[in-house]
Amino acid sequence: MNIYLSDILSNAPMMIVTVTALVVMIVEATHRTKPIITSYVSLAGLVIAALFAVSNLAGEGQSFGEMVRHGGYANFFGTLFCVVAIMTVILSRDYFEQQKYHRGEFYILLLFTTVGMMLIASANDLIILFLGIELMSVCLYVLAGFIRTKERANEAALKYFLLGAFSTGFLLYGIALIYGAVGTTNLLMIQNLFAVVSNNPLFVIGAGLLIIGLAFKVGAVPFHMWVPDVYEGAPTTVTAFMSTGVKAAAFAAFITVFIRTFDFLGGRVNELIALLAAASMILGNIVAIAQTNIKRMLAYSSIAHAGYMLSGIAAGTLDGQVGVMFYLVAYTLMNFGAFAIVSFVERKDDKNLLLDDYIGLSRQQPFLAFLMAVFMFALAGVPPFAGFFGKYYVFFAAIKSQMTWLAIIGVLASLVSAYYYLRVVVLMYFREGHADVVSKPSRTALAVVVVCAVAVLVLGLFPSFIIQVAQRFF
Repeated sequence: MNIYLSDILSNAPMMIVTVTALVVMIVEATHRTKPIITSYVSLAGLVIAALFAVSNLAGEGQSFGEMVRHGGYANFFGTLFCVVAIMTVILSRDYFEQQKYHRGEFYILLLFTTVGMMLIASANDLIILFLGIELMSVCLYVLAGFIRTKERANEAALKYFLLGAFSTGFLLYGIALIYGAVGTTNLLMIQNLFAVVSNNPLFVIGAGLLIIGLAFKVGAVPFHMWVPDVYEGAPTTVTAFMSTGVKAAAFAAFITVFIRTFDFLGGRVNELIALLAAASMILGNIVAIAQTNIKRMLAYSSIAHAGYMLSGIAAGTLDGQVGVMFYLVAYTLMNFGAFAIVSFVERKDDKNLLLDDYIGLSRQQPFLAFLMAVFMFALAGVPPFAGFFGKYYVFFAAIKSQMTWLAIIGVLASLVSAYYYLRVVVLMYFREGHADVVSKPSRTALAVVVVCAVAVLVLGLFPSFIIQVAQRFF
């Protein structure tokens, strides 16, 4: 395979983040005691990459021997990943200073994780998809246990590593079976041969194993066991990054394989995805009610939201793809904002992470309480916030694909979720007490949360913006 300059230039966003990561490694080696410099260099690289990604949304193409896609779909997700990474860098500076554990290595790992995520969204070959998932996952194993002095962080990292390695086996074996059935790992070739091989048992089993591998990455039931423990044990800003950007990357892989390449519409494979979606919505929302730790509550909430988005994947249509893409943007904004406020309230040694610690927050920190209320209403799917339209689009796609039963389960599960989301609002506004919030977020960190809240409202009022972008370019 010949590599041309045009291949590198057409994948500029991913290349910029890669070069930034390498530069940051050099900066960290020469300014080890000044992680703030590393954070600024990381921030600059990510902003430039995001601008390049936005500027090239118009057209799609293949590069690197048709193994990588660029423009359009890849740049849509590339922009989303860069934005999440930018917000994580801004929040992490204050968070790790408060935790007395600010290290420049964090930004190196974050950048390489982002490269892996962008590689996933750009994959036009199952091998590239696997490489992207592994690059992302290996960095995340370290990020989950980044604060090595915390026992829970070490436990979270070990659990994530062991279960992640287990899921990788399913993913790789599925790719091997598909290669055995089709004779190629190129997604365009598989798409062209799909009608011939779709009834091949080897191909169907391979697709099932791919579902298992990807379902682990999105935290879908019954492959969700790692989610609550890892989300609770990892540093809160890492949890925010994992629950939004990493989940978006895994769903980008789901869309690439099970909507844009495979066409099992109405078949057993899509029915299997629908069952995973239903189980995730039911278990995630019911178990979340019993949680007393806000990070664990949001972890089970994340499982439920994975179920909502899997409803769009199960639909297997363009409507399902567009619905999931809109949902991912909305979910990223509202869930990242919620975890950001959790990081503001949290104190050293995992203090202030219980729901009861939010009692009376509106009287001590009225603005933070207001922002948290916005994110809780959005996550519950209350109009006019973006969360409502995210659920509407994926359920509408399921209904059009003759999966009305799945949409009904989704609506009922959303009603259940309103209890534990609104419980946070009740604790902040209608319970007597005094929240113990000592630290105040910096202006830049608070600005990130405000932007998330405003964007959640704007996307709720004008949801057609993302829909039109998705329909026009892909």
